[in-house]
Amino acid sequence: MAESPVLVRLENAKKSFGDTPVLKDISLEVAQGEVLAIIGPSGGGKSTLLRCCTLLETLDAGSLSYGDIEVARDNGAGRSVYGGKDVLGRARQRFGLVFQNFNLFPHYTVIRNITDAPISVQKRPKDEVMAQARELLVKMGLEDREDAVPGELSGGQQQRVAIARALCLNPDVLFFDEPTSALDPELTQGVLKVIRSLADEHMTMVIVTHEMSFARDVADRVVFMDGGVIVEEGPAQRVIDDPREERTRAFLQGMGE
Repeated sequence: MAESPVLVRLENAKKSFGDTPVLKDISLEVAQGEVLAIIGPSGGGKSTLLRCCTLLETLDAGSLSYGDIEVARDNGAGRSVYGGKDVLGRARQRFGLVFQNFNLFPHYTVIRNITDAPISVQKRPKDEVMAQARELLVKMGLEDREDAVPGELSGGQQQRVAIARALCLNPDVLFFDEPTSALDPELTQGVLKVIRSLADEHMTMVIVTHEMSFARDVADRVVFMDGGVIVEEGPAQRVIDDPREERTRAFLQGMGE
């Protein structure tokens, strides 16, 4: 059986804010169809890693590629050199990002939030995009809310709209940054159910999460980060149920797992 192609490759990534190193020589690959969960304490570098992968932050050193697109390369002198506007534009077509706090346009309807970028940025036919958006709303259990504005929705509904918005871009990989951290437990379950269904469909996903049982059950692989480094990685069930590193064990015990 052929190995799945690597969709995201990060090598020797370093990032500092001022004099504070936040990522210290991180290397990571994500294969097609894989669900990767990133866990670890606050301040460990998880969100910064995600922000660098999704071009919201730039690496200081190291390389980043999306399949055949070399987004940033190390110049051999310890600095990352990024591709031009065209390269970054093509790279952005490869991924979708779901934020903690939804980041929906408050004055747009649900359907416009989902369809705006595919129509105005990707220049796809409006009829095609509208049909896809409505299919996604059915999938999210929100088919009756397309004309609502975000303020009329619960947090869980807003997050499901944000997932639909990301999926409507037809990304190769979907990134989630603590997708349930702003939700109460009841609303959390609805969002996790949607992500589980995407995993069942072999959607490639990278999920920063504090939901340990969810990571164990849904992810193929777990990366534990602390202090800007990858302390441990491996099959999800093994890392969470039988961690090999003392720092991983201490973290999971503190999480009540």
